[in-house]
Amino acid sequence: MKTKGALLWGVNEKWSVEEIELGDPVAGEVQIRMEAAGMCHSDHHIVTGATPMLAYPAMGGHEGAGVITKVGEGVTDLEVGDHVVLSFVPACGKCPSCVTGHSNLCDLGAGLLSGQAIADGTYRVQARGQNVIPMVLLGTFAPYMTVNQTQVVKIAEDIPFELAALVGCGVPTGWGSATHVADVKAGDSVAIIGIGGVGMSALQGAVASGARHVFAIDPVPWKREQAMKFGATHTFASIEEAIVPIMEITWGKMCQKTIITVGEMKGEYVDPSLTLTSKGGTCVVTAMGFMSDMDVTLNNFMFSMLQKTLKGNIFGGCNARVDIPNLLDLYRSGQLNLADMVTRTYTLEQVNEGYQDMLDGKNIRGVIRYTEADW
Repeated sequence: MKTKGALLWGVNEKWSVEEIELGDPVAGEVQIRMEAAGMCHSDHHIVTGATPMLAYPAMGGHEGAGVITKVGEGVTDLEVGDHVVLSFVPACGKCPSCVTGHSNLCDLGAGLLSGQAIADGTYRVQARGQNVIPMVLLGTFAPYMTVNQTQVVKIAEDIPFELAALVGCGVPTGWGSATHVADVKAGDSVAIIGIGGVGMSALQGAVASGARHVFAIDPVPWKREQAMKFGATHTFASIEEAIVPIMEITWGKMCQKTIITVGEMKGEYVDPSLTLTSKGGTCVVTAMGFMSDMDVTLNNFMFSMLQKTLKGNIFGGCNARVDIPNLLDLYRSGQLNLADMVTRTYTLEQVNEGYQDMLDGKNIRGVIRYTEADW
């Protein structure tokens, strides 16, 4: 079918909304009419080249929610009319990672930037006569998409699509940073560095876990104000500004858990973040940087002698089929604030404006909302 999508034709270029050709689902796939797509910073990483693509064009978007319109052969757990959320991490349920409870590390993830469909290794999207690489085999910056069933999670029909879209990546990645990867306990002091969509979700996860102090660190005053509304107990403009006050507030203990959720990770952030972290504490790196960046600033003596832990994180350690429905249930019960995370909605044609707003610190999360005019 012919539809449209937001394409990137090279590093540091603008998103181009233009006609695409979308293939029908084969065995193990479904086609979805998209209702909403979250504008995550990870898509901007392919613009800057921080996440290198094998080829161009690429189609953006990896957070999204919509309604199934077609079902391929062999799909038994999903049907036409189902409301669904897309998970950027596929889960085959069979590989060593999946069967040991780490589906966020599913072996199928190795092909996420290849553009080749999980089902048969071909391409589902073409533009200007060329194969298109959809972001992590999704490409939610299009009104329709064809995707493997391993990346689709059915949800209840009463959840607003623009909120459901967020639980495909940003919310579980942040929430799980606190609840799963950092394993925040009641009474902990927690520092969240970077208060965008992922950081605000980590903040909410820390609050829900019973953290005594939640320190939100971000240079944008408006984001610090919003952080207080979401449950932060203190805010600071920088790590350097935060060190002495946190030392005083915690009686010198510092933070049992520190979570880095900045828009662009740099190696120079590690040591200051570990300075905020207590003896025996854990620092979680959720943020993404340039894949080619190999340099990290770290005081090896203090890291070792104070027995601190530095952990990586993908998808918040979450299991999409368990945690996505659970997070939406928490939203239903008023324990997870998704509505106030959506600062503004955009049309697909406003995708460049939306990302500029993100870079300017104007949004917690921007969301593309599709309408009948797009379908």
